Amino acid sequence: MSKQSPVDQNPTAPLPAGSTGSMPGPGVVPLFAPPPADRPRRRYAVAGTGHRAGMYVDALTGEHADVGELVAWLDPNPGRIDYYDAQVGRALGGDAPAGLPRYTPADLERMISEQAVDTVIVTSVDRTHAELVDRSLRAGADVVVEKPLTTDAAGCRRITRAVADTGRDVVMTFNYRYAPRNSTLRQVIADGAIGEVTSVHFEWVLDTMHGADYFRRWHREKSNSGGLLVHKASHHFDLVNWWIDDVPVRVYASGALRFYGDANAAARGMGPRPERGTGVTGDPFSLDLRDDPRLEALYLQAEHHDGYRRDQDPFAPGITIEDNMSVLVDYSRGATLTYSLNAHSPWEGYRVSVNGTLGRAELRVVERGHVDFHGDHLLDPSATPEQATEDLVRPDGHRLVVQKHWRRAEEVPIPEGIGGHGGGDAILLKDVFRRDLRLGPDPLARAAGYLDGVRAVAVGVAANESLLTGQPVLVEDLELGVPLAGDRTGTGAPGDRPAEV
Repeated sequence: MSKQSPVDQNPTAPLPAGSTGSMPGPGVVPLFAPPPADRPRRRYAVAGTGHRAGMYVDALTGEHADVGELVAWLDPNPGRIDYYDAQVGRALGGDAPAGLPRYTPADLERMISEQAVDTVIVTSVDRTHAELVDRSLRAGADVVVEKPLTTDAAGCRRITRAVADTGRDVVMTFNYRYAPRNSTLRQVIADGAIGEVTSVHFEWVLDTMHGADYFRRWHREKSNSGGLLVHKASHHFDLVNWWIDDVPVRVYASGALRFYGDANAAARGMGPRPERGTGVTGDPFSLDLRDDPRLEALYLQAEHHDGYRRDQDPFAPGITIEDNMSVLVDYSRGATLTYSLNAHSPWEGYRVSVNGTLGRAELRVVERGHVDFHGDHLLDPSATPEQATEDLVRPDGHRLVVQKHWRRAEEVPIPEGIGGHGGGDAILLKDVFRRDLRLGPDPLARAAGYLDGVRAVAVGVAANESLLTGQPVLVEDLELGVPLAGDRTGTGAPGDRPAEV
């Protein structure tokens, strides 16, 4: 059995070639002042110690240890806390675990008080976000929250009310804004190269390795994740909101579970399926947790604490999310978005076409040209790019083309990024942990606040409602607790607050 490490628990976008270097292109990384020598470090607690928490643990024990420190864990599963506590111990130069205080979700307020927590980093199951954000703010801590902000309208109302009541800060980690290919498209639109935006077509395809992974995990239940229209597509809807600097007003959606799930497997004559992937060989849809040391430690060795299985069969009964989705979104200034998401494509990547009054911009991204299955599972080729197999017909890479009316098409250079998720993770973390040290404003307004999170979730929540009713849904009818057309700076600054509700 081959070992592949690390494998991302929630790989949102494998890196294409050209975004994997250590030297970013000019202007990609903002400039920050050094922290004052006498300034105390901010005190952070991590709420939710699954795989995604690792990015923040690495940051606070590495590059950003001079401005922040980890002081506590919060998770109902002690096995996963054990993994990260040992990691922090090693990062501090010792052979023993760090021994940081640990708490269960019921003791969140006590944790914030006893450990003098300045900021809670929320990387828990999506359905818990609203409660943890609300309680953290009211207990006196700021919040950094992974996408999605929450899974439904009630969660939006709870968070916006807490922000209004407390005046505290919520930072959304929309890392895909920081990927140079996406920020370059933002710059093209903002510069007026294609005029006023009239429509956007956005197609995202997940391949049968990455796409299937959402149907193995807790995400497969819509009550946990809001479905892919919230969990996954909130990234994409945020990009469109940010690219065109506008807010959604009406949403219509169509979608269904057409590939994964027991009924589809039976209809295609797949025969008996394994209950879980660990221990299974020769099945392209099974994930053996032993193939990755981190997944094995965080999930296989910790599942006796809570019974959670990370490697469930994607063709098992009980899946309540869709794998094929199409969405039509009207924006306040007249632009229309046509969006599609497919979770069982033979290749992975996305295509964006933005039409304007002066021309058209097209971004094409291939993150993995095909899945080459030989018994191993490479969920995220960005983690181990040297193992990715070159595809001569559909090579990995990206290309941004702008064509004005009555002119030839021109390719726009995309600068190199650093870190995971299209070259954006490392840049995002600088903004998360050093925002107050930034030298000058970001002309691309990449930093995102809670209001950006609400705007992104609004599309997915409305789309889910449309799936139920078969009718278009007005976003204002969702009563999300805040006008979406407020300050669009995306900074999450204290002035970006909702009206009292």
